Amino acid sequence: DFPSVGATENIMMAAALARGMTVIENAALEPEIQALAEFINAMGGKVRGAGTSLIKIEGVRQLKGTTHAIIPDRIEAGTYMVAAAAAGGEVIINQVIPEHLKAVTAKLRETGIEIDDSIPRRIHIIARGEQPKPIYLKTMPYPGFSTDMQPQFTALLATAQGTSLVNESIFDNRFLHVRELARMGANIRVENRTAVIHGVKSLTGAQVAATDLRAGAALVIAALGTSGKTIISGCEHIDRGYENLIGKLISLGASMERYNTT
Repeated sequence: DFPSVGATENIMMAAALARGMTVIENAALEPEIQALAEFINAMGGKVRGAGTSLIKIEGVRQLKGTTHAIIPDRIEAGTYMVAAAAAGGEVIINQVIPEHLKAVTAKLRETGIEIDDSIPRRIHIIARGEQPKPIYLKTMPYPGFSTDMQPQFTALLATAQGTSLVNESIFDNRFLHVRELARMGANIRVENRTAVIHGVKSLTGAQVAATDLRAGAALVIAALGTSGKTIISGCEHIDRGYENLIGKLISLGASMERYNTT
């Protein structure tokens, strides 16, 4: 009854070797679904309709080995886009598919960020260090705005020049990062599934905890825009979804250091 990415993927994988025809109605539309279908088909599977709401899988007796290149991680790329917006400056992200990030690009442009995505597999962000403009944001299934980008945008909008509204329509309890952002001086009130964000001029450094993967990314983004020192614990959550996040941000000029507390 809801276009779930994980449900669609699991049914596709099970159906690939099941007897007969499997039909998935109201299937998820995310790019990862189409990529998985291409992978299964390269192994000898028979998947049709991936990328639409109706997918048909004809089961085969066995699959064979293949070589397959995975698509770029659109959430990782989106996180760097928001980080650039929060910290200011010019950043070029390579090996990315701009088509997969249209919702993120559109909302960043609404905040006043300049973005050039006209070159294939490249996005150029130009942030002039000004306070973001406030926006309204609602998470939706793809091609709408991804719930996995909501915490990062909430961190960015904490310093917007006005009041923003962020409506979380996908997952319950997806505002755990708000409490940690408040420790940094953010003025955010959660009403049911909507965060009312009254932008402040700047955040301050504090000791905060990453409660999950995207909340951790949000805290890193918030910390980039402060002038003080921020200590983030629970970074093992961040490691789950980002390859060398700190190293890449340092290469862009961020002042960060990873401490091993074990």
